[in-house]
This record gives sequence, structure tokens and C-alpha cells, in this order.
Amino acid sequence: MTLRTSRTRRRALAIPVGMAVVSALAFLPSTASASTADSTTVKAAATDGPSLSYVVNVRKGYGQTHQVERAVKAAGGSIVETYDKIGVIVVHSSNPDFAKTIRTVRGVESAGATRTAPLPAQSTTDVGAPQALTAEQLKAATADAAAGQDPLEPLQWDLKAISADKAHEKSLGSSKVTVAVIDTGVDDTHPDIAPNFDRAASASCVTGKADTTDGAWRPWATGGSPHGTHVAGEIAGAKNGVGITGVAPGVKVAGIKVSTQGGSYFYTESVVCGFMWAADHGVDVTNNSYYTDPWYFNCKDDPDQKALVTAITRASSYAESKGTVNVAAAGNENYDFAADSITDPVSPNDSTAVSRTIDPSKCYDIPTQLPGVVTVAATGAKNLKSSFSNYGLGVIDVAAPGGDSTAYQTPDAPATSGLILGPVPGGGWAYMAGTSMASPHVAGVAALIKSTHPHASAALVKALLKVEADGLACPVPYDINKDGKVDAVCEGGKFYNGFYGAGLVNALNAVTK
Repeated sequence: MTLRTSRTRRRALAIPVGMAVVSALAFLPSTASASTADSTTVKAAATDGPSLSYVVNVRKGYGQTHQVERAVKAAGGSIVETYDKIGVIVVHSSNPDFAKTIRTVRGVESAGATRTAPLPAQSTTDVGAPQALTAEQLKAATADAAAGQDPLEPLQWDLKAISADKAHEKSLGSSKVTVAVIDTGVDDTHPDIAPNFDRAASASCVTGKADTTDGAWRPWATGGSPHGTHVAGEIAGAKNGVGITGVAPGVKVAGIKVSTQGGSYFYTESVVCGFMWAADHGVDVTNNSYYTDPWYFNCKDDPDQKALVTAITRASSYAESKGTVNVAAAGNENYDFAADSITDPVSPNDSTAVSRTIDPSKCYDIPTQLPGVVTVAATGAKNLKSSFSNYGLGVIDVAAPGGDSTAYQTPDAPATSGLILGPVPGGGWAYMAGTSMASPHVAGVAALIKSTHPHASAALVKALLKVEADGLACPVPYDINKDGKVDAVCEGGKFYNGFYGAGLVNALNAVTK
């Protein structure tokens, strides 16, 4: 039995509860059907429906999006932002027939609502709460710190698991490398983050249009989530005699806020904006510890969900074409992504969920299952798959520490918790767990590889992540809670399998090979 709970939009478990099978998505032909409408034939639209957000995807090769923009306005749409480079238009509309109408327009490949609840969406909370580090724990950890260690580093079993402690003796990473945390916002005033924060590469993308107002990248003042700040610290927490140490403490980290107030929803228009902003501002690596709401899995036989897959695929692929490595968390449901079917009981999560059975080879967790994205599974303190981590042969690329119940995987002393320690807004530190915590370890190692090989392409960095990883064999049987029942079945061999992909990433190899 695994530790299970209701779904959180982020790939984190604040307490220990509880790819590429997808082929590249081809754009439709650039020629339009004779029955499709011209932008001048769209009649005045009704405006008596709920106000929703949409993405409109222009056919590849059709030309400038402004021809479709006229039809969008005629159909009752208000344009938020147009991404000409990938042919995606972000729209708000109160016309209940907007998507159906705009799909008939010449030059439109697909269009769909990005949510099922009216703007603004209702916020929800994290699963549980981060376990804050107490004054006593802080004092004890500081006493255990050796020369050259940050005060809380003795509690970071995860650094030793991927040889990051040894890597730091060789290199801390280059300040010319930037990792963007596409997440709930980053507190750049935290002492572990401030020294390495890249303001020029930071923004808020919540509306689907980048906002560069000073501090817009920070967590929401009301109902803000610690998630993005924790992730940023895991990647690039400065080695400065304060708090924790990141996997790549010499690189830069940026914050791209994409979640609604309360940190609960990550909608398509925000994620598209996040990838585009990162790509156009010199970001080397993005970390994506979330799934795109409101659908856990997006099925291409649904016109709305198909449009969401297309829009984010275009944005993430554009980022990779600019040299960005996109890293994503696999999720926390103990799902086998290589299974013939999976039951999704939580979609849509912003209105009324309806349980449905999907084929994960046709319905995609985005951006996790998109082409080119590095998909990361989580391990615990004993290098076993975390009880909650999703898995699947041919889907998982690599694995990294994401924590697990201390009762299941107890770390070696002086570490005391099986969870991952990181910074939280306001200058404190807390334990969290999830594939949300595994993904930033991989993003950090990717940043170290990029530091070692500054001219490496995104494809080469991804290849090195796998080649330099330490192979982990399938545990047989996998009975994480020792109750005599198999909790998940691992397929594959030592050097490539469904639990760990190519293996546990290795930071020392990243700076020496």
C-alpha cells in the first residue's frame, strides 16, 4: 500500500502522505477546408456565458496570426497576448460558443478553454503543510556542520545521494548559467536565494502575458505557496554560510510565477507564457514541478484538451530550440505511465471532477509527458522509488531524491528526516517531499553539466544526464511498507527501467566528465 491522498496541483507532498511514450505531435496541414469560415464571416457573438480563458492555435505555415486575431475579436474574444513565434493566441471570452466558433475559422488548427471554472478560479490549498525546521533542529544541525559546509547541510542526505557534496569540491557551477523555476513564485529576498537570483530572467506569467513589475515573480502576498521558493533553493541555494546548500550553488536561479492566487492552479496560458519567457531570456534550464490544470491527463480526442496539448508542446519545443533543457516532475500517485489504462478521478479539478479511465499513451500529463521534456521520478533516502512516485518503462528518463516517509526510508545520521529540506518564504526552512523535490535535483545537475560544457546543446545536456547517471536495478519485490504486498512492478534492467529510467543523476560526474 502506498501513501495516498487527494491530488495537489504541485508535484509536492508537504508531508509524506499518500517519456516518452508520446510521439512528437504533428501540426495539421496548412491548407484549410473549403467549409471553414473566413475572418470576415464570423458574426457578432453572444456574451452571456462565463468568462473563460482560451488558447487559439494557428495552423503551422498559415502566416501571421493577425488574420486570425480579427476573427477572435468578432467571435467575442479579448486578446490577452499573441505568441507569433509559435502561433498561439491567449484569449478571454464570455461567449459560450467561442471555441466552437473559432475552430471553423480558416487558419485555426485548434482552440480550447483552458479551464472549466469562470475567471478567477477558486483556490485550494496544499496537501498538509511544510514541516518547518525547529530552533532545536537548527541548532543541532549547525553543531554537526563540518568545515566548508553550510549550517543545515548535515540534514541534506539528498546531496550525498547524488554526490553533490563531492561535486562542490570541484565546482559550484557557473554564474553564467540560469535555471528558471516555473512555479508558484520565488522569494528572492531569502538569504539562501538572494545571492544567486536572476531578476532579468524573472517575471509573473499568471495571466498568460509576462508581467515584469518588480517583485511580480514572488509568491502571492495572500495565500502564497512556499513551493517555488523551496524548489529554487534546492537548485541553487547559495553556499554562503547560511541555511542549506543547493545542488548547483554557483548558478543563477530565476522565478517565473504561473500559479493562481493561493498557488493552486497552473493553467495553460500561464505555462505557455512561462516557457516563452524563459526561452527568450537566455534561460538554460527550466524546472516544472506541477501538472497543467484542470486536466491531469489531456486527451487528444477532446477538442479543448487537444488544444492545450498543442499550445504547451509548441511553447516547450520552442524553448528547447533556443537551447533550454526542460525538466519536469513525474507526479505523486504511484501511477504506471506504461500501463494500458489509468483511472483519473480528479479531472477537471477546478469544477466538478468526473472519474474516467484513460490510455496514458493517448492522454497526456503535461508538460511531463511532452516530447523532449526530461521526466523525473523520485527516490528516498535508501535509493528506492519513493512510495508515491509515478513510474513507467519508456516514460521515466532519470531519478533523483524527492524524499519519502522516514518510516519507509530512514536516512543515515546526522540527517533525521526522510524528506527534503529547503528554504521557504520569510527566511525559514522546511521539509517537503514529492517528485516536485526530485525534479529540481535534476535541474541542478543539468545546470552543472551546462556549466562544465557551456556550448552544449539541449540535446547533449539531456544525453549527458542519462549517460552520467548511476544505474539502479529494479527492486524485486517492491514492498515499500513491508506489509507483504507488492506496491508497484518495475520493468526493465539495471541500466534502464520503469522506476529509475537511466538511473540516479550524478552531480560529481556532471562537473568532471
